[in-house]
Amino acid sequence: MIIKEYVNYKKEELKKEIEGLTVKPHFVIIQVNEDEASNAYVKGKIKDATEVGIICDLIKLPITISQEELIQEINKINNNDEIDGLIVQMPLPRQIDEEIIKLAVDPNKDIDGFHPLTKMDPCTPKGIINYLKDEQIPLSGKNAVVIGRSNIVGKPMARLLLLENCNVTQVHSRTSKEDMKFYIEHADIIVIAIGKAGYLDHSYNYKPDAVIVDVGINRIDGKLHGDAERDLPVKLQTPVPGGVGLLTRLTLLTNLMQAYKARHK
Repeated sequence: MIIKEYVNYKKEELKKEIEGLTVKPHFVIIQVNEDEASNAYVKGKIKDATEVGIICDLIKLPITISQEELIQEINKINNNDEIDGLIVQMPLPRQIDEEIIKLAVDPNKDIDGFHPLTKMDPCTPKGIINYLKDEQIPLSGKNAVVIGRSNIVGKPMARLLLLENCNVTQVHSRTSKEDMKFYIEHADIIVIAIGKAGYLDHSYNYKPDAVIVDVGINRIDGKLHGDAERDLPVKLQTPVPGGVGLLTRLTLLTNLMQAYKARHK
């Protein structure tokens, strides 16, 4: 099933589940930037929530806000028993430490999955695993290569693949070209998230039944490009756009439902 169809099917399931609830799930997005990409992401999150019957509020704060003032706003949401989830949209202004803000969010409401004590996994890696399972892609015992080591995608992606009993190799900017080629060409599953358009190209000899999950979003001349060239000779390659971004947004909703059920059990 292509990702768009998969996401729509899962959203319909969510919608039916939420229709039967007396108290609707409710989350808040705090945005402290005028970033064009962030505006698009927020718009998409609100659209998804509305489609399935979830209440979503957007709080836009001035970019001049201090870190202390932002934490005060976060605490208001943390202490509001009517709200199940909270997202602080990144990036944040320079005067604010993103890591401190991530820790300020109540881990029980952290539907992004960034807090070290949250029970929810980060949305992008979790969404990828769920999709691969739905597509019945074998994971146990398979060679998985994660290209990138960010705290949001690379590191948690490697951890979740390990939990699925994959043999996981994590490569990055300091990996030699020779080693990179070796690992890529022996991989059953490749997840790339490095922000370099077309990094994976036709110069590699991929396994014919390999799977490439492209997390990259690169804007070039007004168009979106992934970290992998299109139409590589593999069994499955996720598209950009219309790929991992949709999985991430879907998982945000399922994480919210997880938080909701934990609070209303």
